[in-house]
Amino acid sequence: MTPKPLENKVPKHVAIIMDGNGRWSEQKGKHRVFGHKHGVNALRKAIIFASEHSIEALTIFAFSSENWKRPEQEVNMLMELFFTVLGREVKKLHKNNIKLKIIGNISGFSERLQKKIHAAQLLTENNTGLALNVAANYGGRWDITDATRKIAQQAKDGLLAIDEIDEALLTKTISLSELSDVDLMIRTGGDYRISNFLLWQLAYAELYFTDVLWPDFDAQAFQQAVDVFSGKERRFGQTSEQVNS
Repeated sequence: MTPKPLENKVPKHVAIIMDGNGRWSEQKGKHRVFGHKHGVNALRKAIIFASEHSIEALTIFAFSSENWKRPEQEVNMLMELFFTVLGREVKKLHKNNIKLKIIGNISGFSERLQKKIHAAQLLTENNTGLALNVAANYGGRWDITDATRKIAQQAKDGLLAIDEIDEALLTKTISLSELSDVDLMIRTGGDYRISNFLLWQLAYAELYFTDVLWPDFDAQAFQQAVDVFSGKERRFGQTSEQVNS
């Protein structure tokens, strides 16, 4: 039997764990902030690549709920960098029809940063191009817990029967419910773990790990990840014969 041609050679939804900024700086004898700033340049390249290659959604892990444990100086610097980048880049995103969404517990941020986040999302909310999702103060366990809490409140208020609670309902309640599940998850920096990132949404994602440190991740590196994805047979629990029939 001749296999069917691959129908989805380009992933619709790509998620990236942008790891390796600090090590990249240390290798160059620089302070860690140097790597984080150069990481912003790598993100611009990733956004351009996604936009030019018909990827519908790009979700990046900018700041995890566990990152608060880092040295205070580095955390403060990351917050300022986040604030600066939002202010500087959002108009460019809007000009290029990119829709920006921040996912995570933003109540943990300063009031100044929260206002910046809301303004950025409001400006781009009607854009129809690439959906750019930034996970900030985010954790996959938090995401599932938050969705469960919302569902429990509906049940408590009599708006929902217990037997109506299923996977579909949780999928509709969790972050990024308006998008398809992640097709391809990329992690740079050489570590082989997902670090509490999009635990629900990654259920059937193809996982791609590379030793490339994030500031060095460019269009060529992104293309390599997509090429590997393109060669995968995605069965979603079925057999090869079923997929190719």
